[in-house]
Amino acid sequence: MPNIEDFLSAKDEEEIVEAIRVSEGNTSGEIRVHIEKSCDIDVYERALDVFHILKMDNTKEQNGVLIYVSVDSKTFVIFGDQGINNVIDSNFWNSTRDQIQQQFKSGNFKQGLINGIKEAGKALTTHFPWQHGDKNELDNTISKG
Repeated sequence: MPNIEDFLSAKDEEEIVEAIRVSEGNTSGEIRVHIEKSCDIDVYERALDVFHILKMDNTKEQNGVLIYVSVDSKTFVIFGDQGINNVIDSNFWNSTRDQIQQQFKSGNFKQGLINGIKEAGKALTTHFPWQHGDKNELDNTISKG
């Protein structure tokens, strides 16, 4: 993977944010992407830290999904809150991870993230469909650390 500065172009980021907006359009669920240069601790633990920092654990239905990427460490984690984890098939995160990983291996970082966002959005829409009064609880922008 390239350095964080070269990981995604501004246009790539706009397309990813749009994919989040569209994927959240039919669900009360929340999807975020966080990108960091490196990770000096266990990547899963860091993703959990970021999940808390971004207040993704404060969603009403505990249905937040974080895609965490450590560019220099060449690794990523998909982390779902308790609400989504309780209702999805146990293999869901592995199949979503595989779709992202396939694109990342080819250098298609934007498409890998978009694929992961779309898969998370489908699961969220199935299990947490949008209802009247639902609001976007979290920012859709890509966070960076």
